[in-house]
Amino acid sequence: MEQKKITQGDLVSMFLRSNLQQASFNFERIHGLGFCYDMIPAIKRLYPLKADQVAALKRHLVFFNTTPAVCGPVIGVTAAMEEARANGAAIDDGAINGIKVGLMGPLAGVGDPLVWGTLRPITAALGASLALSGNILGPLLFFFIFNAMRLAMKWYGLQLGFRKGVNIVSYMGGNLLQKLTEGASILGLFVMGCW
Repeated sequence: MEQKKITQGDLVSMFLRSNLQQASFNFERIHGLGFCYDMIPAIKRLYPLKADQVAALKRHLVFFNTTPAVCGPVIGVTAAMEEARANGAAIDDGAINGIKVGLMGPLAGVGDPLVWGTLRPITAALGASLALSGNILGPLLFFFIFNAMRLAMKWYGLQLGFRKGVNIVSYMGGNLLQKLTEGASILGLFVMGCW
């Protein structure tokens, strides 16, 4: 049997789709429908039969909530698990959803202060300082720098999650997330203090 592989093109498509994750926000499943939409390219690649595609998509129509800018690792790990399952690994629905639930909380705990509490205020302060002096580049600078960093985090996270698979849990352990959050907060305070 030929191995089913997710291509780099599929990962790019999933990355682009992940930017629309909040378009289907609802109070029952939060980003669940958006996450399912993110997974469509992988599901179509891995499961040629329509019935298998439907079952796989239903597996992802569950509650999902994390900071959208840092959801990349969850998408990547889930895609890696789907790939392994499609190639005969004994991975059930509970394991796939379990890793999603296990990652979404810690990533939200890091993503919220990193993105909304540090990255956005720093880039907004840089943009506002230019705008206050009458420079039209202020809002543009904020928009482009903030989104470039947000997209870079999401892309790198997706690639890392796909490469590491479920081993990402041990990779992200050992206070790495805590150190990242503390470092970003210190940088944010420093920049705000200099302004």
